[in-house]
Amino acid sequence: QVQLVESGGGLVQAGGSLRLSCAASGRTFSSYAMGWFRQAPGKEREFVATIRRSGSRTYYADSVKGRFTISRDNAKNTVYLQMNSLRPEDTAVYYCAAGPIATMVPSYDYWGQGTQVTVSS
Repeated sequence: QVQLVESGGGLVQAGGSLRLSCAASGRTFSSYAMGWFRQAPGKEREFVATIRRSGSRTYYADSVKGRFTISRDNAKNTVYLQMNSLRPEDTAVYYCAAGPIATMVPSYDYWGQGTQVTVSS
């Protein structure tokens, strides 16, 4: 069983930056594609970004493209989400996920507990 733990969330002003981290258990981290999703109060979970096993390809939601960057360090079993130029509409609980393919749909095998990101105007 893969365990994922997110960290790095917090309260920031609009225009600020945060870097989220997701640490994975085990020695098979490089076997999984990783994704970031978010869920705002009263809304459905939505796709944010995903990265292939090797890190050779990344995909982003249009709403975050050019502002967010997903990356991974397989030696550290960690995936990151660098968030710049944050907007109030980015406020949500952010979840990382691990699965066999990099996809925009939430068909991942493992999920973290989430970390809160709040952006004030």
